[in-house]
Amino acid sequence: MDNSEPKIGERFQQETKYYRPSYRSKPPERVPGYPPSRTFSFPPPILDDGPGLWKTLKERRSIRDYSPAPLSLKDLSNLLWATQGITEKAFAPWYRTAPSAGALHPIDTYLVVNRVEGMEPGVYFFEVVEFALTLRRAGDFSGSIAQAALNQEIAQSAAVVFVWVAVIPRSRQKYRQRAYRYIYLDCGHIAQNLYLAATALGLGCCGIAAIFDDEVNDLVGVDGQEETAIYLATVGRK
Repeated sequence: MDNSEPKIGERFQQETKYYRPSYRSKPPERVPGYPPSRTFSFPPPILDDGPGLWKTLKERRSIRDYSPAPLSLKDLSNLLWATQGITEKAFAPWYRTAPSAGALHPIDTYLVVNRVEGMEPGVYFFEVVEFALTLRRAGDFSGSIAQAALNQEIAQSAAVVFVWVAVIPRSRQKYRQRAYRYIYLDCGHIAQNLYLAATALGLGCCGIAAIFDDEVNDLVGVDGQEETAIYLATVGRK
């Protein structure tokens, strides 16, 4: 057996990607590293407002129409905490709001910020432990993320787009090729938390699984192999 051949999990990840016809002819290029230029720390989330769980579950919908109004920092703080916030510092990597196989938490969160009060547009990385966002690329990427999402306009009209990136070695070092199953389960838990949090805040949310994988990877600056985008979600005011 040739051990240099890609294993089944790696083949699954690569062979199920979407490509544009003109994009398939060349390998993805990694975006050069951008030195962090600004970090936004958030106030603690407000957890005692909003509807109860059962009402939130009943009202959850995929919302694709957004107003041009920006999100507030308070709402973004609650959304980030709901997806991957630390709930108890019992042991590293600590307990979070979403479960993860083996508590390995292989999903990183990037945000494409289009309209958030007090923040310039750009691509940000969510620092879970610090509960902060680090600016990776400044600029208006609303058109780029929409094109990478199979030209879905909702990614351009949303106030913010969550981009979830699987850091595969975190899970693979324990679960080997079965890790490729678990990363999608983990991401699904995170996405459902975002849906429920957005519903509780009166915001619209819609998941997007149809993406040109390596266009998203290029946008957030990951290699598409060991770190690869697997899911998006748009959030905006209704």
